[in-house]
Amino acid sequence: MSREPDLIGPSEFMRLLEIRFDERSATRVTGSVAADERHHQPWGLIHGGLYTTVIESFATTGAFEAVKDQGMQAVGVSNQTDFLRPHRSGRLDVVAVPVHQGRTQQLWQVEIRRPEDRKLVARGQVRLQNVPAGA
Repeated sequence: MSREPDLIGPSEFMRLLEIRFDERSATRVTGSVAADERHHQPWGLIHGGLYTTVIESFATTGAFEAVKDQGMQAVGVSNQTDFLRPHRSGRLDVVAVPVHQGRTQQLWQVEIRRPEDRKLVARGQVRLQNVPAGA
């Protein structure tokens, strides 16, 4: 029996991101994230750590969906994020899809875009290891 985790509630960090999931499946995760002055670096732009965190969060959510019924969970082992254009404020759209889903590892790619013009703000990929749940 798999249990569905509360993806936002128990963590102040996750609440600060204000992630909203619209779709969560083994092959696609979509939603959005808050991006405002709470997430700025000292020069008034969204901190790259926000993008890295969001990419990891969406990839891990999809990877979990892919293995949860097998008594497994997915843990990140590598996160590569590219920051493509600056952003100051406004929710951003996020889409994650798998590149590879194997028996022991998964590779997910994630794009973060501005909703008003669909321009790519950041993109990344996360490699995850499938491990027994609770390990």
